[in-house]
Amino acid sequence: MAQTDIQLLLLDIDGTIAGQSNTIREPVLKAIQAAQAKGVQVGIATGRMYQSALRFYEAVGSVLPLAAYQGAWIQDPRTSTVHHHLPVSCAIAGQLLDHFEEPPLRDALSVHFYINDQLYVRELTPETRLYAERSQITPVVVGDLRTVFPQQPTKILALSKDTEMIGTLLGGLQQRYTPAELYLTSSVASFFEATHPTANKGTAAAFIAEKLLGLSAEQVMTVGDNFNDVEMLQYAGIGVAMGDAPEAVKACADWVAPSVEADGVVAAIEEFIL
Repeated sequence: MAQTDIQLLLLDIDGTIAGQSNTIREPVLKAIQAAQAKGVQVGIATGRMYQSALRFYEAVGSVLPLAAYQGAWIQDPRTSTVHHHLPVSCAIAGQLLDHFEEPPLRDALSVHFYINDQLYVRELTPETRLYAERSQITPVVVGDLRTVFPQQPTKILALSKDTEMIGTLLGGLQQRYTPAELYLTSSVASFFEATHPTANKGTAAAFIAEKLLGLSAEQVMTVGDNFNDVEMLQYAGIGVAMGDAPEAVKACADWVAPSVEADGVVAAIEEFIL
């Protein structure tokens, strides 16, 4: 593929354009701006909440709709138009909650429901406090999460510092639910995440590229670092995995960039766009 064929660059946030500092470093911003100067459109596709992703969207100067919650929520910040919202049904949300409340999960998991771009939690655990601080959002504590029904959650997240438990939880529920019932993934080893079955970053990339911009997959480059990025890496003409991505994620990519702390996105942009 000729380098100039890329018309759309879709970027994940955490572990891709933002590392431990929780901000975008200057070399990464400059590389993104250089891509834009060549006429490449730049967008954000993240597992984060919409409100939590906005400052990164603004930092990169995107003019495209923002794909949040793994693509379950796609909104244009300039017009506030919501192009796409695919929530999880209350029935399935209730089933997941029942499962999370079984021992030993009950005492090990912090459970997050995202509704209308607000975070609802049963209690403020240390893990939730850290998450809220990094996301720069204020959780709403409700005790029993069933009280939020009949509102449907955009995403359900269960987190624990016991990453082995999260891996077992994810594997077990992937056996229980088919991909036609629920999209299950992990963006960090300590996160279990569930969204609507057709809500993932691959379908979000296709929506932005094809429906909104009239592009083909071959004209798209995507960059991500974890399992929730796999679908968009596979969709794009050029899918780039970050250097510290799990091996199974790298195996799905066309190219592997240096790590986030080594500004891997800069190398990827230089390789394929500049």
